[in-house]
Amino acid sequence: MTQAHLDTFGRPIVVVTGIGIVTSLGQGKEDNWRRLTAGESGIHTITRFPIEGMRTTIAGTVDFLFDGRVAAPNLSEKLATLAAEEAIAEAAIGSDGDFPGPLFAAVPPVELEWPERRQLADAVGHYPIVYHDLLGAAASGKFRPWHERFLFGSVADRLADRFGTRGQPISLSTACASGATAIQLGVEAIRRGETDVALSLGTDGSVHPEALIRFSLLSALTTANDNPEGAARPFAKNRDGFVMAEGAAALVLESYEHAVARGAKILGVLEGCGEMADNFHRTRSSPDGRPIIGCMTNAFADAGVTPDDVDYINAHGTSTPENDRMEYVGMKAVFGEEKLAQTPISSNKSMIGHTLTAAGAIEAAVSLLTIANGRIPPTINYNIPDPAIPLDVVPNVARDAKVRRVISNSFGFGGQNVCLVLAGEPA
Repeated sequence: MTQAHLDTFGRPIVVVTGIGIVTSLGQGKEDNWRRLTAGESGIHTITRFPIEGMRTTIAGTVDFLFDGRVAAPNLSEKLATLAAEEAIAEAAIGSDGDFPGPLFAAVPPVELEWPERRQLADAVGHYPIVYHDLLGAAASGKFRPWHERFLFGSVADRLADRFGTRGQPISLSTACASGATAIQLGVEAIRRGETDVALSLGTDGSVHPEALIRFSLLSALTTANDNPEGAARPFAKNRDGFVMAEGAAALVLESYEHAVARGAKILGVLEGCGEMADNFHRTRSSPDGRPIIGCMTNAFADAGVTPDDVDYINAHGTSTPENDRMEYVGMKAVFGEEKLAQTPISSNKSMIGHTLTAAGAIEAAVSLLTIANGRIPPTINYNIPDPAIPLDVVPNVARDAKVRRVISNSFGFGGQNVCLVLAGEPA
């Protein structure tokens, strides 16, 4: 490996050669990029299941892949498959069913949903039902396919079979940071010399009644049901919670040397990854912002760059009162007030909602498209600025700009934080 293929720390440079995206805005990175930069919203009233009596009745669901309701693992697998197919095709690597590297898959937690539970109850055949009855129904053999489908690892296992990835696939869940964690694991595997290529993806197709109710009980979701497209309002004074959403993104990662040797088109560089856990509270950030500050600082140190080298921030920007404020507190400490005021920052979640497990991967993909196209997607629905959060959020309209380097933030429930530093092709 020549010096040109190593970073300043002597590690293999990790580049991106394929990108795939699916969100509520559509399938494929071209469709998503066009609609994101047009400031369009994919948020709408839920039609997949009854919403009477629910506090939140809107979401960024992906409704164009199946005619009726499917279980969350099936939708998560389908979303991931489409994103991975697009990324691998663009990278033009391996052959169908023979991907030359490991799979790192961020997948949502899995559980039996109410339609399946009802079927179990019906199989018992009498009421009242006790837990022992449900175990008996589950052991009857009638529901054998569920035993595999509702395992946490089943989505990644099937993706590995479909794409022929190497070794045991990694299934991971680090809350809203999961998609970024999958990318970080791929970067680290290539840097360690374990592989020249990796497939990193995040997927989430789990908008169902129980998930919505749980987030509602945490007071995390917006209740602006009357205007779905205007409901996600990151950094605005009238923000009142996030919009749950679905989607997937996949990146083909390679060592720079490997990509150059096979003549691949390089779409960007993963320069650095930083993480720092926050044990303050299950859903709230530490009031001093130290874990968020440390997460970004670690990412810059890993990349060997400084905040002054950043042209754009792809925000976590969930639209919850607490999270947006704490992201600002953290960024102000890291960037300094003057530099932060001059640095554009926007939230993709204003248009696609919060795709939870997939968010970090989708936002990394959008960050790379921002660099490649020299255009920054806006933060829509920014009509009432919050004087406590004085940021250039690229309000409502996309902006043309020279973007060489981006930091993409992912700050998850449970205090799981990951930041990625992404740049254009190496000089």
